[in-house]
Amino acid sequence: MQTGAPFSFERFTFPDLKTLLAKASPLRSGDVLAGLAASSDEERVAARFVLADVPLKRFLSEVLVPYEDDDVTRMIIDDHDADAFAPVSSLTVGEFRNWLLGDDATPEALKHLAPGLTPEMVAAVSKLMRNQDLIAVAKKCHVVTAFRNTIGLPGHLSVRLQPNHPTDDPAGVAASILDGLMHGSGDAVIGINPATDSPEAMIELLKLIDEVRERIDIPTQSCVLAHVTTAIDVMARNAPVDLVFQSIAGTQKANESFGINLAMLAEAEDAAKGLKRGTVGDNVMYFETGQGAALSADAHEGIDQQTVEARAYAVARKYSPLLVNTVVGFIGPEYLFDGKQITRAGLEDHFCGKLLGVPMGCDVCYTNHAEADQDDMDNLLTLLGVAGCNFVIGVPGADDIMLNYQSTSFHDAMYLRSVLGLQPAPEFAAWLRKMEILDQNGRTRPQLDGQAAQNLLAWSGAA
Repeated sequence: MQTGAPFSFERFTFPDLKTLLAKASPLRSGDVLAGLAASSDEERVAARFVLADVPLKRFLSEVLVPYEDDDVTRMIIDDHDADAFAPVSSLTVGEFRNWLLGDDATPEALKHLAPGLTPEMVAAVSKLMRNQDLIAVAKKCHVVTAFRNTIGLPGHLSVRLQPNHPTDDPAGVAASILDGLMHGSGDAVIGINPATDSPEAMIELLKLIDEVRERIDIPTQSCVLAHVTTAIDVMARNAPVDLVFQSIAGTQKANESFGINLAMLAEAEDAAKGLKRGTVGDNVMYFETGQGAALSADAHEGIDQQTVEARAYAVARKYSPLLVNTVVGFIGPEYLFDGKQITRAGLEDHFCGKLLGVPMGCDVCYTNHAEADQDDMDNLLTLLGVAGCNFVIGVPGADDIMLNYQSTSFHDAMYLRSVLGLQPAPEFAAWLRKMEILDQNGRTRPQLDGQAAQNLLAWSGAA
């Protein structure tokens, strides 16, 4: 055994918050692609030690994108609620982590705190957390929204029924809707990604869903995921729009690459609320996000992909959405390389959104060229269920034949509800029982019988 061997020391410096946040992030391929990732595990750990000692107040005085150059930054700073922030304003990032994991961080306390947190604060604290920490804190964040049913209540899990079709064929869409309803899916929304983004296609699909909803009196909402400008157009034509959809990101430049700005989102929210189609609430917006979106548009402003993703949730929060979901593995392995990175990103996104007061769901998904498989998705789906995720996606067979990616199926949602004892949205669950799709214990019946269920089949022409 050798003694007296010299020690080698390496010094790391982090000139600003933007660099520090990037270097403290768990390894992911998108940050490597952008040249922002830590050069080694040693640098990553050093960054986390430094980050833990940063006062939360510093995020209010040192912005990541200049205030004068970026409307998302201006919104974050101008809308900050100092009174809500007061209970944690004296804490460092590390102390904030400990507070979140402690008994004082009750669901009620977290609800009141949310308007006082900025996305950079929640992204920072997430970088100091293990997966179990992200789950434990998110579980305490209850973000409840409503339109024709109530989503996000503790003990409940909703499902977006996603009946996409590569040609928007009405028969194919209707068959997928029927399939999903018979498996207890659809309480979050019946939401279609149209094959073509035109007002005429959107109106046709909206009328199809609305006919189904009215004919069998389903307490849910519809959405055709066309561009927000298309939705504004069809609302002016008196189309039956329930929810307005838009993909959003965390910088002004990234949103401009989507063809949107904040004023446009406000206009759409006002128009949708003016239709007064909700029955138990008026949350009318549906947003989707995803780590890597800003980087893929070369609009990330030098911010690591997880932090810029959290800034998108601040955009969402401003418009009181019914639903927000991170399409976590959709963009591809250039940004989230494998199942481990996708799992971590999904838990981070859910945690950050919930802590900001956003009604988070997740599209647990991957592309076929990623180093991931359905077992990875089972793991993330289960972890998100434990964490209290508001909703997940239901696609026939878990294979979206229009968008060409792998998601979760109606059966996956049934599994998650069963093993964790979760229920659909209460109004939708009552409808499922009336239709004899659910039994009185909340379990999906093995076969449909009874007149009510036959009526559901008759609508589709299958009876």
